[in-house]
Amino acid sequence: MSHKTLNVGIVGYGFMGRTHANAFRKVVNFFDLPIKPVLKAACGRDEAKLKDYCDRWGWETAETDWRKLIDRKDIDIIDICTPNDSHAEIAIAAARAGKMVMCEKPLSMDGPQGEEMVREIEKAGVANMVWYNYRRVPAVTFAKQLIDEGRLGRIFHYRAKFLQDWTISADLPQGGAGLWRLDAAAAGSGVTGDLLAHCIDTALWLNGNINSVTAMTETFIKERKHSLTGQTQEVKIDDACAFLARFDNGSLATFESTRYARGHKALYTLEINGEHASVAWDLHDLHRLQYFDHRDRGNLRGWRSIHVTDGDHPYMSQWWVPGLQIGYEHTFVHQVADFLQGVASGTPAAPTFRDALETQYVCDAVLDSAKSGQWQNVKHV
Repeated sequence: MSHKTLNVGIVGYGFMGRTHANAFRKVVNFFDLPIKPVLKAACGRDEAKLKDYCDRWGWETAETDWRKLIDRKDIDIIDICTPNDSHAEIAIAAARAGKMVMCEKPLSMDGPQGEEMVREIEKAGVANMVWYNYRRVPAVTFAKQLIDEGRLGRIFHYRAKFLQDWTISADLPQGGAGLWRLDAAAAGSGVTGDLLAHCIDTALWLNGNINSVTAMTETFIKERKHSLTGQTQEVKIDDACAFLARFDNGSLATFESTRYARGHKALYTLEINGEHASVAWDLHDLHRLQYFDHRDRGNLRGWRSIHVTDGDHPYMSQWWVPGLQIGYEHTFVHQVADFLQGVASGTPAAPTFRDALETQYVCDAVLDSAKSGQWQNVKHV
């Protein structure tokens, strides 16, 4: 197959910069695509770190100013891997320059900013996507197929949690390259925008829109030194958040996230209970889907552990042989593959900016509810 090429310009070389670079490099090895990505240019502020990143991952050129990257005629896609406070400025500039845009989650600092991003991206008519990668875990995609087939029947309950423990120490500073997630000025919110946004995006995809929420949040350590200035400042992000939700389909939901759950590094789990069947998934065992079907014969009824590695499971025919699993990094490869297929077919792959704005509206409602102590209706796109 002859490939059309699209030149990628990435902004940011940290954790997400590595996962994205790996995806752009590997996708053509495993997926037969009509479009081949070229790692054309990487952009970052620290020249030494940027050079090491380019050398390690195979980026052809380097820029230290994202505006120069966007101005380049040889760049087709701008991939944004920066802290949340710069997503909007970079994405809007890229769209106005006619570039396709891929943006790390969450889309924006809040709903109004996200609305501006959606307006500009749709006005420009450029392909766009937000990196909510957990949709593309094969077991989660398989759960979506089972739900869409009606195997669960009417949905009664959705529950999700995302637990970490890395910020418990009061000595941990906030801000700067490694700890911007603790600085509200850069992150916008704490676990709500960082962790629960993933849970919410997956939930909206699997179970439809959320119409109302009631939430509580807590900031356990009220002050931290800022890593750049050394000054002690108020901590304005949420360390923990728990909320109840009602979906449009009538089902009830619980969501919980914290960075204060000692013993958990990245425990993301979800369970959906339907009239006929239930599904459950755990990021720590991400290649398995737990499935219970009440229609099974009574004396055989029980939870099945489905090893999602077979050729007829989502994405798995592209990888190894049945029984050999894949991992976290492959979800990003799947996202690149779907994005490029969408560009080739003219059918946008989800989640688009517009899709991701729906998640932003839920996050806003959660934070508003936590402040007011009241149920909050969710705005819709």
